[in-house]
Amino acid sequence: MLRINREIRDRIVAHARRDHPDEACGIVAGPLGSDRPERFVEMANAERSPTFYRFDSMEQLKVWREMDDRDEEPVVVYHSHTATEAYPSRTDISYASEPNAHYVLVSTRDPEAGPEDIEFRSYRILDGEVTEEPVEVVDAY
Repeated sequence: MLRINREIRDRIVAHARRDHPDEACGIVAGPLGSDRPERFVEMANAERSPTFYRFDSMEQLKVWREMDDRDEEPVVVYHSHTATEAYPSRTDISYASEPNAHYVLVSTRDPEAGPEDIEFRSYRILDGEVTEEPVEVVDAY
């Protein structure tokens, strides 16, 4: 199960809506081994595409080095889908390289969806196998 602070969830949703019609992407870092997403890191979609995302390699290197320096790991890796449901595509699955991460997808296909109604789903992706997990939104850890 993913336990996520409401403020961080809202920031992920706001980023996804702001970048629409392109896919948004980023991570939420947390202390090594904690499984607690604490530090929101919005990243640029190097593809600037409505159907695909890719972290900019230089930005990703900087963010991962910063996490190393802070004894953190990517607890959440997120991106948005702009015209489809919040479910990992074949490409998303093939790029999932963080075995301990929660892969969060947000669908911005319904512009009328309210903040609590937007599709916000989390998955574990390991060796190409996708498992959806519950999301618990909390006000504080």
